[in-house]
Amino acid sequence: MLYGLLYGRGMSKSVTIRVPDQLHALLQERAEAEGTTVTALITQAAHDAVRDPRLEGAAEVFRAFVAEHGDAFDRAFPEDAPGRLDAPGRAA
Repeated sequence: MLYGLLYGRGMSKSVTIRVPDQLHALLQERAEAEGTTVTALITQAAHDAVRDPRLEGAAEVFRAFVAEHGDAFDRAFPEDAPGRLDAPGRAA
């Protein structure tokens, strides 16, 4: 999505890479399966390559925290409990 926003606004740079035919075929296959483009796949891979390493494992830490403390959070903030997020008038 970020790629689409930047590309659409002319804020992107073109980078040419060479890949073996077999890899290109696999990229095309994956892109078709995901309903995207080879360029978008490679852009996402490049983005992932420069992601802050401190974020690695953050999702697992968050899930563990929620598993251990989720009930206490729901009691403290009942209006924000996951079961209430789809209530009328609330943004999902």
